[in-house]
Order: sequence, then C-alpha cells, then structure tokens
Amino acid sequence: MSAMFDTVLVANRGEIAVRVIRTLRRLGVRSVAVFSDADAGARHVREADTAVRIGPAAATESYLSIERLLEAAARTGARAVHPGYGFLAENAAFARACADAGLAFIGPPARAIELMGDKIRAKETVREAGVPVVPGSSGSGLTDGQLTAAALEIGTPVLLKPSAGGGGKGMRLVRDTALLAEEIAAARREARGSFGDDTLLVERWIDRPRHIEIQVLADGHGNVVHLGERECSLQRRHQKVIEEAPSVLLDEATRAAMGAAAVQAALSCGYVGAGTVEFIVPGADPSAYCFMEMNTRLQVEHPVTELVTGLDLVEWQLRIAAGERLSFGQEEVALTGHAVEARICAEVPSRNFLPSAGTVLALDEPAGEGVRVDSGLSAGSEIGTSYDPMLAKVIAYGPDRPTALRRLRAALAGTTVLGLETNTGFLRRLLAHPDVVSGEMDTGLIDRELAGLVPSEVPAEVYAAAALLRQAALEPAAGGWTDPFSVPSGWRLGGEPAWTDHWLRVSGADAVRVRTRGPADDAEVRVGDGAPLRARLLPETGQRITVEWDGVTHAFDHAGDWLGRDGDGWHLQPYDPVEAALRGGAGAGGVDTLAAPMPGTVTVVKVAKGDEVTAGQSLLVVEAMKMEHVITAPHDGTVTEIDVTPGSTVAMDQVLAVVTPHQGEAE
Repeated sequence: MSAMFDTVLVANRGEIAVRVIRTLRRLGVRSVAVFSDADAGARHVREADTAVRIGPAAATESYLSIERLLEAAARTGARAVHPGYGFLAENAAFARACADAGLAFIGPPARAIELMGDKIRAKETVREAGVPVVPGSSGSGLTDGQLTAAALEIGTPVLLKPSAGGGGKGMRLVRDTALLAEEIAAARREARGSFGDDTLLVERWIDRPRHIEIQVLADGHGNVVHLGERECSLQRRHQKVIEEAPSVLLDEATRAAMGAAAVQAALSCGYVGAGTVEFIVPGADPSAYCFMEMNTRLQVEHPVTELVTGLDLVEWQLRIAAGERLSFGQEEVALTGHAVEARICAEVPSRNFLPSAGTVLALDEPAGEGVRVDSGLSAGSEIGTSYDPMLAKVIAYGPDRPTALRRLRAALAGTTVLGLETNTGFLRRLLAHPDVVSGEMDTGLIDRELAGLVPSEVPAEVYAAAALLRQAALEPAAGGWTDPFSVPSGWRLGGEPAWTDHWLRVSGADAVRVRTRGPADDAEVRVGDGAPLRARLLPETGQRITVEWDGVTHAFDHAGDWLGRDGDGWHLQPYDPVEAALRGGAGAGGVDTLAAPMPGTVTVVKVAKGDEVTAGQSLLVVEAMKMEHVITAPHDGTVTEIDVTPGSTVAMDQVLAVVTPHQGEAE
C-alpha cells in the first residue's frame, strides 16, 4: 500500500465518521474530523487525530458547505476526502471541487454520481444495458400535471420519488388519486429541503415487495465484482430498520443473475469505488426483480456484507481511490455465515416514532461473540434535532441465520441509552416477530404489525422502581436519632401506616399514581388501581439498581428520572394533578391547543389568526431530523392564536396554535 494516502479528511459526523476513522487508524492513516458547533464534544471529534470546526449547527453552514470542507482539508494537509454516507456523499459538485483542489475523492467519479443520482436517467441507462427496471414515468422535469397524468396511466397505487437523493426522503405512496396533488406538493417540498432539487418521478407500486440490494466494488482499471446481496425489506416510511446478508429469499441462480445485473449497472455508468444497486423483488417470484436505483456511496448497512465476506469496504474504498486494482475476482468472493444489523435511532415509538432529543446520561453498549457496534455515542453526548436521528448500529454475526438473530436480540437487550428515547425495545420485538424469524418479510410488515410491536402500556414494575427510588431519596440518612413524624414512611402513632403518593408520568402516556407504604427496602407498592404488592429496592451498584417486585427481581439502569431495561427506556416525570386540573387538562392549554410533537423547526404555516378551519385541515408543518410532521386542526373552528412563523425553532410540547371550536361544537 505504498501509494496510500497519509492524511484523510472525513467529511461527515457521528457513527459514520467513527466507523471510517476506525479503518484509517488500523491502516496507519492520519484522520481529520470536522465538526459543527453542535458536535464540538462529539465522539468522532475525540477519536480523530485532528479535528477542525467548520461552522454553526445548521448543516447548510457546516457539513454541507463545500468551501469550508475544502478549507479544512487545506489547513490540515489532507490528501483525500472520505464523504461517509449522507450529506455530500452523493454530491457531484463536491467530487469535482475535491478534484479541482488536488484532493482524491474517496468515491465514484462525478459523472457517475450525476448519472445515477438522477433516478430518471439512471433507469434509462441501465435499461439500455439490459437491466430490468420498474415501470414508471419517463423524462425529467415533469410538471405536477404530467406527474398526475403518468400516475393515472400507470394506475394506483403509485410511488412518488425524488429524482435526486435517497434514504426514503420525499417518497410518497399514493393509493387515492384524489390525494395526488397534495402528495406531489409535499414530496416536492421535502425533496427540495433534503436535496435542493424537487424533481420527481412516479413508479408503479408493487404490493408486498422485498427490497434487496447488491454490493459492488469497481476499481479504476475496469474490474467490477459484486459481494452478494443484503435484504432490506424491514422498513418504516421507506427508511430501512433491519438489514441482513444474505437474503433467505434468493437461491444461488437468482443471486448470480442479480449480481450480474448489478455489475452491468455499474459498468453502464463507468462506476469506480463501492456502490449499491437496489432492486425491488416480488416475494412470490424473486426472478422478476427490477432495478430501482443505484446508491453511489457506502451504505449504512455495509457491515453485514463485511461480516459475511471478510472484507473491509472502507479499506477497499481507500485502496481503489489510491489507484490499486482489485486483488480478487468474482469467483473468489464467498459468503460465509449470516449477519443482521439493527439501526438504533433517537425516536419515540409510542408517539409514532417522532424524533427524540436530549443528553446521553448513561450508556451501555453490548459486546460478545459475533457482536459489532458502530456508534457515535458516548456518555454526555448532546443529541439534537439538526441531523439524522440514527445514533448507532448493532450488528450480530453467526454461522447461520437463527444464531445471528438470537445474538442480535441479546445484544439489543444489553443496550441502554438513557437521557433520550430510542427505538431499541421496538427493534427487539421486531426481531422476535414470527414472520421475521421465518424470513417471510416484505416492506409493509412493520406498518401492518405496528400495534403489536409498540407496547401501549408501561410495565408496572417500572413505575414501582421509580416510586421506590423517590421514596429512598426522601428517607433520612442512617445513623443518629430521627423524628418519626418527619420520615415519609407512612409511620403514625397507632393504626396502619399511611400511604405516600407518587404521581409519575412517562412521555406519551397518562399520569399514574403510585402509592408506597414502608421504607424503600421493604415496602408495599400499589400502581394505579392494582392490588398492593410487596416490593423492595436492593442496594445500588453505580447506575444499576435491582428491584424485587411481587417476588420477581428486575434489573434497571437509571440516571435521574430515566429508567432503562432490556433495550427499553422510560422517562418518568413528576406530575402534579392539581396543577394539571387548574390548567384544564394534561396539555398546556386543553384540547384546543396544538403543541409541537417533537423539537424541531416550523417549515410551513398555512393559516393566520382568525382563519376558519375544518377538522383534519393541515395548519403547520414541523421538521426535525429530516422528517416532516403535519399539524392538523383537531376540530372545526377558528384559529384564535398562532405563535410561530416559518423558521421558528420549537421545543417538544411548545404551544404552536389554538383552534377554538365553533359554538355548536363546543356545546
């Protein structure tokens, strides 16, 4: 590797940057991290050899600023730039700017990025190369009317897709033609905000499809190989949740045919580097696969391919960018064992997976045989809403699929992130679903089974543990005389001890009264209307507590009001029912008040004070972590208060507007 770069700038953040830095360190290459003001204390900044501030929190002024990234490379003597995935990884202008500045761009040529980044041209190009494609609209720059006409000609259901970008941003599944105009407008708005380009195409939607992608590697000397497939069918909002390699759907013949098609797609655009060709596959007929798009970058889910092939894809990106030839051919690529990856995201499953934010108060990441963690987290990390909600990936490998699944479920059970909500418990339940275990998956499985994957109630032992912690905090220190009337144990002169009330509330759930009687190490506890049960708080070990509840022992991690166990986390807040009653209910302003469901930025305001609105009418749009949430009118009425404007930054539960119902409805 005599031609290898001595210094590489990583133009990304979080777990992405940490992952790339890990390979650079192993190869003895000096790493340069970049960071915005929001990431000054981030893990990737600490792990790099050098770090450079590139601007404020807004991505447009930092991670998406080509000028500032090139300045950072010049200041640190970097000879190459690794874009990671996301941000500028598929930006042809960035690739050209790097070349113009004398830097190697560790990715494909700009012309390949442009060609495959335009989904319309990409489909036409690979079709000419003999690769089957999904039926859909043709031509770029279609107007709203032309998109509507194409959708009507194809027939619903159809999928609206941005021509630029990826990751499910701006995609809309439309089953009702009456909603086409509204969905086209929403797709354009999100595509423009995510990629700076609102060009759309429309494709036929295949019901109950499988999403399977092929990893390719291409050097600068005309050699292209594929590294097998990844199954990415478990998705929400067109975003991948669980990925695995290989797919249980494919036999050897279909795998070889899809691999050959992926190689042809890469050759058709003059591809160089690591890339992914994505296919939509009917579950009932895998041989009827169709090309969807090509991602001209390293994928989030690349670790599962690394584990089953034994190859470091980041290392091969570096080697190829340095001018090396592939040292192996297609016949030497072998898939051994099975690997499954789960994406841990800052989101609240019980509130329709809205983004979460906060400080990581306690962190416990798994380890063990066959377990790998790609993470940007550390205790004390500040997780905001400026960037994508993905925090880490937990990957498990085994000699077969059942072993890999079992190891991943156990690894997620040993994962604790306290201080913000995550989807870790949801992932464990998903991986235990019978259809996932059997391999009978499709891209709609999560939506169909969501009710069973997101528990509607917080376990009683969680409330009991929180109440015992509060009880213990109120008890006096051991030693010396204590006035028994000042101890909150319920002791009184004569008769049974009194109950102590603890009002607790978990975000997204109603408040619960938990009553304790006796000291925390030997108490009766009554959760809600349940029967009193014996419970005791056992001695703590750091941030780990053990609670015996109804004869069963439960272990929790805790930090402040946060309790976590087996991949689930709960934020228990004190709740004052008297104050809530005076305010007119649990909300800050009663049922007429519209509050922000997540911290973020108001991007659209469609109404003004005094406007008459109808139930379900869209009033505002709040965006956070690249996700839009539409705020609608709860009933017919008049907008009597509007407290935000486009661009306003809002906190979770902040009042946005008030809709006062019409007199008849109010009565």
